[in-house]
Amino acid sequence: METQSAAAVALPELVIDSGSDTTHYFDSLHFPHDNATDTLVLQSSDNKESSKWSNLLHAYKTLGVVFGGLVTSPLYVYPSMHLNSPTEADYLGIYSIMFWTLTLIGVVKYACIALKADDHGEGGTFALYSLLCRHMNIGVLSSKHSDFNSNQSRSVLNEDGSQKSRLGKVFERSIVARRVLLFIAMLGTCMLIGDGILTPAISVLSAMDGLRAPFPSVSKSLVETLSAVVLFILFLLQKFGTSRVSFLFSPIMGAWTLSTPLVGIYSIIHHYPGIFKALSPHYIFHFFRRNGKEGWLMLGGTILCITGSEALFADLGHFNRSSIQIAFLFTIYPSLILTYAGQTAYLIRNPNDHIDGFYKFIPKTIYWPIFIIATSAAVVASQSLISATFSVIKQSVVLDYFPRVKVVHTSSNKEGEVYSPEVNYILMILCVAVILVFGDGQDIGNAFGVVVSLVMLITTILLTLVMIIIWRTPLLLVAMYFIVFFTMEGVYVSAVLTKIPEGGWIPFAISFILAFIMFGWYYGRQRKIQYELTHKIDLGRLGVLLSDPSVQRVPGLCFFYSNIQNGLTPILGHYIKNMRSLHKVTIFTTLRYLLVPKVAPQERIVVKKLGLKGVYACVIQYGYADSLNLEGDDFVSQIMDSLEVHIENSSGCLPSDLTQGEEEISELREAKIAGVIHVRGKARFYIGKNTTLFDRLMLAFYEVLHNNCRSALPALGVPLPQRLEVGMFYEA
Repeated sequence: METQSAAAVALPELVIDSGSDTTHYFDSLHFPHDNATDTLVLQSSDNKESSKWSNLLHAYKTLGVVFGGLVTSPLYVYPSMHLNSPTEADYLGIYSIMFWTLTLIGVVKYACIALKADDHGEGGTFALYSLLCRHMNIGVLSSKHSDFNSNQSRSVLNEDGSQKSRLGKVFERSIVARRVLLFIAMLGTCMLIGDGILTPAISVLSAMDGLRAPFPSVSKSLVETLSAVVLFILFLLQKFGTSRVSFLFSPIMGAWTLSTPLVGIYSIIHHYPGIFKALSPHYIFHFFRRNGKEGWLMLGGTILCITGSEALFADLGHFNRSSIQIAFLFTIYPSLILTYAGQTAYLIRNPNDHIDGFYKFIPKTIYWPIFIIATSAAVVASQSLISATFSVIKQSVVLDYFPRVKVVHTSSNKEGEVYSPEVNYILMILCVAVILVFGDGQDIGNAFGVVVSLVMLITTILLTLVMIIIWRTPLLLVAMYFIVFFTMEGVYVSAVLTKIPEGGWIPFAISFILAFIMFGWYYGRQRKIQYELTHKIDLGRLGVLLSDPSVQRVPGLCFFYSNIQNGLTPILGHYIKNMRSLHKVTIFTTLRYLLVPKVAPQERIVVKKLGLKGVYACVIQYGYADSLNLEGDDFVSQIMDSLEVHIENSSGCLPSDLTQGEEEISELREAKIAGVIHVRGKARFYIGKNTTLFDRLMLAFYEVLHNNCRSALPALGVPLPQRLEVGMFYEA
């Protein structure tokens, strides 16, 4: 979620350290409860017919968002293969490999299994990771429990605690196992982002390359320039949101999904009617027996037939499971099978045309209509991975594993539809750079194969853990799943890794940079949370601080924004030490992000007394469609109204209790009139002389991501004027 920016507020309010970080407290285990839930269930049972039409509509929209990368793969699969005098048997073997890859990985793994492993409707690598973390009570989610309405979260975390799987207990006990799991999730996320860079580049470049066949005078550099311009326009459209883009793009993908299999059927009838005999797996064995190592290396090209399959899972948050399954099983999968069959049938009769294996098999009479559709579809193909990239970035930000880039929800009724301006423009720059610097389609194809195979392998590993730890699938079925898919995808990975010198290094370079950013952020956040939990202030310590005669309770209202809820923020001690005062009404405020559209008004603000006069705790709960403005009279008034209601409800029936409650309410109103202060802690690290160089560098890097270059100096040991020399210091 977007970090609240610095904003000046109207007098008499005074914002202290308004340029610092407003902490967002993410806890996906807490959900508001009201009676409307049961009503919604009853209504949904009465509207099954409308639900069917809704699923069909969503299935239509998925064509323009989810499946673009997958259904346009025929543009570049054969051109990416290094075929040397291929024979009819070679092409039959290649088609058999592609058919079973699409069937096993596309249909069985993703459409039937992976889509069921969602995390509150979200898909992708980090969704699987957060799902595992929550059920095993590990990771960042497990450390963020609340004292407010926490019964539900505890029941979820402790559900079947006595029957936890042995593997789950291993992860809970072993920090090494947890870090390996985090590394796998981060690598998968980085690879998927790399996929979001390479898919637009190779799709648009392969489609635009069709200009060179009818116009030999068109240079390669001109094709690259036109491709870059097309991508530039596409990225500018992202700010309008997935729904609007999908309505624009879905007719294009519908035309592509229908036209290419029709051309394929024509090619099968005209060139090689017996192509479907290649569905027999024995053609695969004969292919590898004849070609040996060369056949193994060609897998680096055949893997591209399943490109975009990870987007099928990662884009789950933009739609729903049923709509994606309907679109894939009844349109995308048959379209790909027929299109590849038609391409292969043509190439069997024209074996040396594989370098331009798509446009050569298009009949001349419909060449230009197909070219226009192909170019438009390639643009749409880019959308699927761009949307998936936004989704995984949002998940990473929510889980606090990625710097808090701006994330905008472009739909008021669909949580997964998000857009990040910073990420969008970085993707645009990298996509254009890949085209202009590595314009050779085969080099980009080699890089693409590395990304596709590694992401699929990581998803297989995480899905296996989900089956064992969460679903409690019988071990025999888990073993069958793991052996089949890990072996299959492992062979693909071994083949594409040989392409690293030929362009395959590109995704590794991108992923390394992204992983370094994610790990640096994660490392700094963990150290920050560890410090705050270690140095948190309890009510007894606060009472001691306030008992000092030099500390005064001054008029006014003060909001302290905190990371933690089981204790008071360490900034409080520094604040009292420096200011020698505390306001008569002090409210410790924590924000909690809920995975719901809107939080009910009666549950939006949760308050309670903390046992000391004028000291309260407050949790502000908000959903993805709620507006959140922490400045101004409206925010303060809502908190004050909630406090007054809380005081009235907690007052006893005795006259003395009623009088005390009225006095508290009167003090609240007087404090608001006197003035309001917002204190947000800006945490910076100060490292001692004995700290390792690794710690210094990682914490300094976190400070650069979190604040600015100047704030990284204390972490490196470079003094700043008038700093507080503690393990971590706060500026108030």
